[in-house]
Parts: sequence; C-alpha cells; structure tokens
Amino acid sequence: MTAEDREVAGPSPNPATNLLIHDILLRSGGRVLRLGLEKGLLRNRYGKSTAREIVENRSMVQTLASYAVARVATRSVPGAIVVGGGILAKALLDRRQSRRAAKREGDRKLREKARQE
Repeated sequence: MTAEDREVAGPSPNPATNLLIHDILLRSGGRVLRLGLEKGLLRNRYGKSTAREIVENRSMVQTLASYAVARVATRSVPGAIVVGGGILAKALLDRRQSRRAAKREGDRKLREKARQE
C-alpha cells in the first residue's frame, strides 16, 4: 500500500481541509483552556466577576505582547532562555520589594483592569 492509497484521517477526504479543521479546534481549545486557567487563578483572590473582568479587559497590546513573548520562547532554546531569564529577573525584582508593597501594587493594577469597561 502506497502513501497515495491510505485513507485521510478526518471528516474530509481533502488533507488540507482536515489540517485546517484540526488547527482551528486545537487553537480554540487552547484559548478556552487558557482563559479558564487565568480566571481560575484570579478567582480565589478577587472573586468570580472581578476575575472575569480582569481577563476580559486586557488591551490588544497586552494580548499581542503575551503572544509574541510566548512565540519567541517556544521557537528556540535561546529564545526560551531569554524569556525565562526575563521572567526570573521580574520575579526577583518583585521579591526585593516588601511583600506588602508588591501585593498592593499587583492588586492596584488588576483592579484598574477590572474597572476599565
């Protein structure tokens, strides 16, 4: 049996259509999972409605910046090292502040996002 004789996995006999369908399903599922996780992480501290507002009121710039950084991190080992180093530096910077001041600053920023409508 040659490659030409094999059945195409998916609802369509066209492999390009099946690839498109799978891509859309994977991206949609990933987005739903990501948004659910983000809301879940914020829900314990801010409540359900405030967590939803925080996640939904992100600007396009913030969304694109997150996408770009994730893309750089997943494209290559040096990219992952740079992004990981940046995240580590930010975490260490936050730890240098007093714990109370860091919490206040984070709360203030997230509550401002929740109020933006």
